[in-house]
Amino acid sequence: MQPQAAWAQAVQAPAALPADTSDEPADADTPAARDRTAPRAPRPAAAPRFEIDLQAPDEVREFLLRHLELQRFRLLRNLDANELSRLLAAAPANLRELLATLGYFSPLVDVVGPPALTEAADAAVANGTGAANAARPLGTVTIRISPGPVTRVAAVNVSFVGDIATAPEAAEQRETIQREVRVMQGLPFSQSDWDRTKDAALRALIARRYPAGRVQNSLADIDADQRQANLYIELDSGRAMRMGEVMVEGAQRYDKTTVERLVRLSGVVPGSDYDLAQLQAAQQRLIESGYYDSAFVFVEPSMDGASLPVKVQLRESLRQKLVLGVGGSTDSGARLSIEHTHHSVPGINWRAVSVLKIERVDQLASTDWSSPPSNDGWRWIAGGRLLQEQDDFNITTSQRLRAGQSQDGIEYDRSFYLQYDRASVFNEATQMLRTAEANSSITANYAWTRRRFDDPISPNAGYGLAVELGVGYTLGTTRLPFARTQARWLGYWPLGDRSPPPEVKAGEARVVNAFNNRTNLGRLALRVEGGAVVAKRSAAIPDTQLFLTGGDATVRGYGLRDIGVRQSDGSVLPGRYKGVVSLEWQRPIFNANGRSPVESVLFIDGGAVANRAGDLKPLWGVGTGVRYNSPVGPLQLDLAYGLETKRLRLHLNVGFTF
Repeated sequence: MQPQAAWAQAVQAPAALPADTSDEPADADTPAARDRTAPRAPRPAAAPRFEIDLQAPDEVREFLLRHLELQRFRLLRNLDANELSRLLAAAPANLRELLATLGYFSPLVDVVGPPALTEAADAAVANGTGAANAARPLGTVTIRISPGPVTRVAAVNVSFVGDIATAPEAAEQRETIQREVRVMQGLPFSQSDWDRTKDAALRALIARRYPAGRVQNSLADIDADQRQANLYIELDSGRAMRMGEVMVEGAQRYDKTTVERLVRLSGVVPGSDYDLAQLQAAQQRLIESGYYDSAFVFVEPSMDGASLPVKVQLRESLRQKLVLGVGGSTDSGARLSIEHTHHSVPGINWRAVSVLKIERVDQLASTDWSSPPSNDGWRWIAGGRLLQEQDDFNITTSQRLRAGQSQDGIEYDRSFYLQYDRASVFNEATQMLRTAEANSSITANYAWTRRRFDDPISPNAGYGLAVELGVGYTLGTTRLPFARTQARWLGYWPLGDRSPPPEVKAGEARVVNAFNNRTNLGRLALRVEGGAVVAKRSAAIPDTQLFLTGGDATVRGYGLRDIGVRQSDGSVLPGRYKGVVSLEWQRPIFNANGRSPVESVLFIDGGAVANRAGDLKPLWGVGTGVRYNSPVGPLQLDLAYGLETKRLRLHLNVGFTF
């Protein structure tokens, strides 16, 4: 019955307070009454009961201080010497466990309590003064750590069970997973890296065919004597899954059939293998279509059936949108723009995008119409534009009408169309038109573009190729045939060895990617452009079908459209032949934390325009700049020197497009 008596003693009523001898009523507004009703002052923060002096190398010290069990008890108000002694006895085991997660399996650990801690504990027990001495600090705990040599990963072995183990069509996926985990070999072992490696292997498994896959077993076999870790992962894929029917939610303003077509054009077809990348591509295509503010495309893995319904959840854009813009560029100066979009024109359900843009040297009014895509991705297009451009003394006023079809694919874009052009040039110096009448033409055109970049936003490797072909007639007094062609090519080549994984704080996982092509020496970027108009010299071809070059995105060191056929009055006119070449070295800048998102750039650009191929003489620009690789694309600021003009020019370029 002793415990019960003790409990009764603990909960008995507190001693009576002295009687209030004041003559005033108890509820009067007196200092005593106010003291009883006033809120209690906050309790002061607890002072540390003991300090920790951790003597360890910098690479582990911060991690140990952050996760050490002793840290949890430093501010415990009623911690006494006896309890601290028990904590110190358990501290070496806790420290060894923490160091093992960093790959140190044979450390030397020495934990020394405050001086006279044992005597203080014995005296407190003998005299019953533990509570009385609770406010007195217990001293400093000294911890000495020698981590010893780090254990490195000798091998990472992956085994497969389920369909992926034997399916011939999964051979590439098995190799992808092997490459993904193999990057850990040779690195120092850490629990965080080991967890990241298992997660990466699982992500590669469930990305294609096997959304219900799982890590069935894993083992880290540590040989502390040899300082080696052999890692084993067993992946169970389950059975292969296929895409099911597409179910659309949220299609009200726009045709549900358009959603199904866009999803199918991304490769999500009922009966095809499950592929997470295709689901993400379908989601991106829906958002880029402009019809939807948000789109989510997903499946719900099921162990019961091999066919997974594809769910599409949409939030539709407003039927009409008006955008006002203010901006500028180093080529064209300040810019004011107004853009109106109608996503479903009544009667035909086409999209219409109309733009009015006013710049320092150019003014543009345009409208472009396009139909919803067909089952094979082709859509009808129609458009027109009015454009006025000023180059030196010449003001070119042009009109254009276009109609045809286009197809925007994942890797390829294609289009064919009829185009009408009309242009006239007014010379401000002579106050006369360059020709007696405006030149005009009609052409049939075909355009083809292929992109094979490793990253569509900030590429590091790969190439892009674009080709345009056109044939037509001039529509002046004398009608003559002509042909026009233009081609662009851009390639990236990584230089040197791949950058090592960045150093991280102890306990954090390294960001390691087997498919990362970022290198210490950066990359070379080579851009080549060429164009030609083949016709009789007497053919009156509109200036908008001829070529000019120069500016931020072509030949740096020269202004926008500064390179052309030089006239006797110093002005520049477009020519029938064009050639442009640019070589750029983009090299990363490193800081204390490793590779930064900033790069230095060295470049040389050259461009030429002439009316005869033999007269092409390039004008060169050289310079340097900095590039910031932002999440939305590269931001590049360049300072270029034109060797012909002997002048410096500043160029700003935002984003990557091809």
